[in-house]
Amino acid sequence: MPPSSTTTPRRLIVAINPTAAFGRHHGAGAAASEILASAGHTVIEVRQPNYELLRREVEREVRSVDRPERAALIVVGGDGMVSLGVNAVAETGIPLGVVPVGSGNDTARNIGMPIGDPAAAARLILAALEREPAALDAGKVVHGPHTTWVFGALSAGFDAAVNERANFMSWPNNERKYTIAVVRELLTFRAPHYRVIVDGDRREFSAMLVAVANHSSIGGGMRIVPSAEMDDGLFDLFIVDRMSKLRFLRVFPKVFKGEHTQLPEVTLEKVRSVRIEAAGVVAYADGERVGPLPVEVTVAPGAVRLLR
Repeated sequence: MPPSSTTTPRRLIVAINPTAAFGRHHGAGAAASEILASAGHTVIEVRQPNYELLRREVEREVRSVDRPERAALIVVGGDGMVSLGVNAVAETGIPLGVVPVGSGNDTARNIGMPIGDPAAAARLILAALEREPAALDAGKVVHGPHTTWVFGALSAGFDAAVNERANFMSWPNNERKYTIAVVRELLTFRAPHYRVIVDGDRREFSAMLVAVANHSSIGGGMRIVPSAEMDDGLFDLFIVDRMSKLRFLRVFPKVFKGEHTQLPEVTLEKVRSVRIEAAGVVAYADGERVGPLPVEVTVAPGAVRLLR
């Protein structure tokens, strides 16, 4: 369709992950790009054979933007692509749009984007381009000399250990990989001993799971913090105390319905900054590997301008 008289043509960088959801939506990027271009916008598709090359190319395109208000970055894929997008545009003023066609899609659930329907998502993005983007919080993660942005949650515990195990499994190459990794991790997992600093307050404890959440869910639908808000300038610190494996197996399914928050082993707390230390524990942010602890995450209010 031609642009309306009120439409301001934008430069839209469309970053496409061809392997999202194990390749089941290989045509999603083209479908979204066609709808965006038909509205009169300049669409620049970015495709690369792997995530790292794609990340570098997207960052180059973002750095070349001279008028953030006349541009946007649109990511096509799952939570990994949202992470790529957030890390490219946080605090730049360039709006971010999400066409969710991944396996987990936790961020899409939280921001109300239609999952698995790239045409519907593209149309919502077009409408959002005509109004002020939502200013949402993100977290600045410092790990050694590196800085990473997190939009959904940073986790360091059982779920991160499952991610780590799944990432090193060559079989199966589908969603069953995560289920198998959960079972295998349960056989050997021991609650780590953590040392944390929460808004300046030092604490030590053993726990099954520690997460710093900006929105409600991780791991493809685990609603760890059902009441989380993405624009309140705060994180939710989520801790599951040490418990027996049998007890953990019994209560773990409750997290998918958000029915775990009143359990005696669960602690939820509003925070602004958290430093996490533990031996032999790897942190993940939005499902992407950050690296071994320690890490420190601090909220950055309104760091991401989201099209929704």
